[in-house]
This record gives sequence, structure tokens and C-alpha cells, in this order.
Amino acid sequence: MIRLTDLNLPLDHSEQDLRDAILARLGIADHEMTGYTVAKRSYDARRRGAIVLIYSIDVDTPREADILRQLQLDAEAAEFARSRDRRKVMPTPDTRYKFVARAPQGLPLRPLVIGMGPCGLFAALVLAQMGFRPIVLERGKAVRERTKDTWGLWRKKVLNPESNVQFGEGGAGTFSDGKLWSQISDPKHYGRKVIDEFVKAGAPEEIAYVSKPHIGTFRLVSMVEEMRATIESLGGEIRFSQRVDDLLIETGSDGSRHVRGVTLQGGEQLRADHVVLALGHSARDTFAMVHARGVFVEAKPFSIGFRIEHPQSLIDTARFGPQAGHPLLGAADYKLVHHCRNGRSVYSFCMCPGGTVVAAASEPGRVVTNGMSQYSRNERNANAAIVCGITPDDYAPYGEGPLAGIELQRHWEARAFELGGGEYEAPGQLVGDFLKGRASSEFGTVLPSYKPGVRLGDLAPSLPEYAIEAIREALPAFEKQIRGFAMHDAILTGVETRTSSPVRITRGEDGHSLNTRGLFPAGEGAGYAGGILSAGVDGIRTAEAVALDIVSRGTRAA
Repeated sequence: MIRLTDLNLPLDHSEQDLRDAILARLGIADHEMTGYTVAKRSYDARRRGAIVLIYSIDVDTPREADILRQLQLDAEAAEFARSRDRRKVMPTPDTRYKFVARAPQGLPLRPLVIGMGPCGLFAALVLAQMGFRPIVLERGKAVRERTKDTWGLWRKKVLNPESNVQFGEGGAGTFSDGKLWSQISDPKHYGRKVIDEFVKAGAPEEIAYVSKPHIGTFRLVSMVEEMRATIESLGGEIRFSQRVDDLLIETGSDGSRHVRGVTLQGGEQLRADHVVLALGHSARDTFAMVHARGVFVEAKPFSIGFRIEHPQSLIDTARFGPQAGHPLLGAADYKLVHHCRNGRSVYSFCMCPGGTVVAAASEPGRVVTNGMSQYSRNERNANAAIVCGITPDDYAPYGEGPLAGIELQRHWEARAFELGGGEYEAPGQLVGDFLKGRASSEFGTVLPSYKPGVRLGDLAPSLPEYAIEAIREALPAFEKQIRGFAMHDAILTGVETRTSSPVRITRGEDGHSLNTRGLFPAGEGAGYAGGILSAGVDGIRTAEAVALDIVSRGTRAA
């Protein structure tokens, strides 16, 4: 097939308009096009009221060879440099996933995958598809049971430390907007593999071509179950409520280290020479265990801040103008950044159009916020994290060593719990009051969506002074980009501390831990992903590293 890129049409174009534009770009007659497929559809909303759709199209035509031959001739001609349209016609890239190995017969030890968030899920799926029959160990519960426990915190103020927004089948991404886009480099098209598997599991087919695909929490639940069933049908094994409390590490006479298995919470030991560590960013006790066992761990930067809520209609109008509400546009999102005078950067993170702010704590006596949307994105409020970047230099007041960032998180989450009244309600403040440095006492036109509830007051004591100063500077700057962003009645809810992992479990180019062979740190918890898509991609890469190592070890043994 032939791919056309940057094909621009008005928002309300017809199907015939699209067809005509394809024919004009290729310079062929209508009967010479046997079909076409939308590879990608995005939009350019820089001119409000004149929003343009941007297509990439894969075209079937019997004249493919002629067109591509002419492209080559044009490339060799001087005028090619001036022919923008010709540069936007190319052979359709092959994005099909290709397995790197097949499991050998009589594999003595099965690989283990610790964690069943997006990274662990895809690591297990690809290993199973290659015949390696992985065993997945998930400390939380199956997704349906986990959902009940999560609602227990939101509705009844009861936290289950082993089954919540952070822990359980599907990982933290299950209770999110289900965003499926990323800025990672992906030359091998692993992201297409992630999308294709999600569609097989029941995701809307449009996620294969819209520019910012999302799924939403309710659909993610059933999809995760379907993917679990696929892993099991291929010989994989899923064990829930199986927390890993120790690593079995063998040290050679030369000082080399190799993982030989794990010890579970109940004392059971599982032997394995290949262990995927797909923990997620909140497995703090497991981080401590890994560090105590001498695995190389280092502190990394992350961000802290608040959730902000506006009427979704305000964001739609600011972004789309008179075309707000168009079905092809949906609920508007935004991405904002401001570099502050104190040297900090403040930016929007995990923006959830038409969504809710949710309680995301995983430890008793602490309050953490996150954002969530359903596929419809039809809730009244838009929400996003407004966060300030921090680095390991900021962790010193809270502890020493690579785990000090965790102690910083714990400190401010405990402070938020206290400011919220001690029953998992969150502290909150109106934006107008926050900017003026005065406590809020009553809500305005924007009502917070966070459950179990929001207690109004002063958010200044809920984060370090440098973060408060930076966010106060950033909000009026964001107002210049989105009119109404700093409206008095917008709500800030604290605190957002789980933007990414505060540690990196560093690995080499071959996927192994820097100092422990057979241990494969992966995904968000290891510091190698940020979001569902990138975590899934990293899971695929890690599965390939495990498979290639197993096969090469078998070859060496033979």
C-alpha cells in the first residue's frame, strides 16, 4: 500500500471530499483507487473556528509501482525539493509485530513476572505468545475484586493496602483516563502491538488511528480480564494476592550475582533464572527489599503538586471556540508548561477531560490524588495535575540514599491526610484564594469530584515552599494560554505525588539489572516508562530480552 501523510481537510468535510483529496494527491483517477484506510487522524486547533483535520491514509491502487517509481525519479530531480506533496507519499511501513524467539522444548524453569500493570501484562502476554508459559505474581486482587476494594475507599473511607488504585490486576492505569499516546521513540512499532492487542481485547477500533486514543476505566476492566484469559490459554499462570517479599540471589566466586527465584509473602519459594520486575511506581516496600538485597537502585527526579478542576465547557470553548462540542473533537484537553523565576518548572500532567479526581492512596494515613475518565469523558469537570519538578537534591531533608524520594512522598501525603481531617478526605482550596494566600471556606461554581470528599482550607502547608511559590506563579501564566484557567472558583485538591517513580532500578542495554543477572527491571516502577502505552512497550522489550537470554543460554549449554 501507499501512505499519504499531512492530508488536511476542514472539520466538517464529507467522505467524498476525503476521497477527492486522496486522488488529487496521487494524481490518479477514481477507478484507479481500489480502497483506502485511515492510518491516523488528528486535528490542528490553532485557529479557533477553523479547525482542520489532518489525515494519514493508506491507499490500495494497482498503480502503486508506477507511483513509487515516479517518486524515485522526482527525488533525483532538482524540483523535488520544492514539491512538498510528493515528500508526503511513501510506501506504507510494515508495523506488524515479529517475535524474536520461540521457547525451547523442555524449558526447566519458567520466567516470573512480578506485577500485572501494563508493563507486566504485556511482558507476560508476549512471553506466553512465544511459548515461555510465564508465571505472573500480582500482590493485589483480580480486577473485579480490586474495583470493589477501590470503591471501598472512595465511598466508605476504608483503605485496603494490598488492593487499591495502585495495586491489583491492571495496575494504576486501570483507574485512569486510559490514555494511549506517548512521545517515546518507537522505531520497531511496539506501540502498534500494544494497540492491536487492546483492540483484540475489546477496545474501540478507533484507538488504532485517532491521534490521542483513550479507553477509560470501565472498558479497561473487561479488556484486562480478556488479556489475562489469553495468557492463561497459552500456558501462562496468574497468581493473585502473591506479594514477593524477597529475591533469591546467588553470588559467584568472582562476585557476580544472579537471581535464582523469589520468596512469597507466605514463605513459598519459586525458583527461576529470569525475573521481570514490573512493580509500578508505588511498591515502596518492594523497592526497599530490592535495595536491601544489593540490587543497584538510584534516585531519580519526579514531580509533586495538586489536581486542578475547571468546568469542561470552559476548556472546550477556550480550545475549540465555536466548534466546541463537535463529535469528532470530543472533550478538549490541554498541555501547559511554565518555567518559573525560582528555577522550577510547573506543568500539567495526566489531563483527564470530562473526568474525576480520585483517591489513590496505597498506605494508611496518607492522601494521594489522581485523575480518571470514562471512555465517554462526559463528566462536568476537566481535571489535571499541576505539578512542580523536583530532583534528588530536594530529597535530603527527608532521608539519605536512593529511597529518600519515597520518604519525601510519604511526608507530604501524611501532611495532606492531616489537613484533610484524617479520614482520607483531601485538602482543597479555590484557585483565587490560593493565589491571594488566604484560606477558602466555601465552594463556588466548581464542585470538586474527589471522593471521599474535600475539606477546604489553605494548601500552602501541604507542599514545600518552593513548589507553592512556583505553582502560584504558573497559574496566571497558564491563564494567558487558556482564558479562565486561573478563575477564582476553580478547585485545587492536594496532593499529587505519584507522577512517576522516585527511583530507577537501573538496567543495562541487554535488559538485565546492572549488577544482578536474570533480574529485568521494567516499566514505571523501574523508571523506564510513564503511562499505559510506554509501559506496555517496555513490557514487550523486556519480554524480548528475557526470551533471547533464555534461548542463548540453551544454545550455550548445548
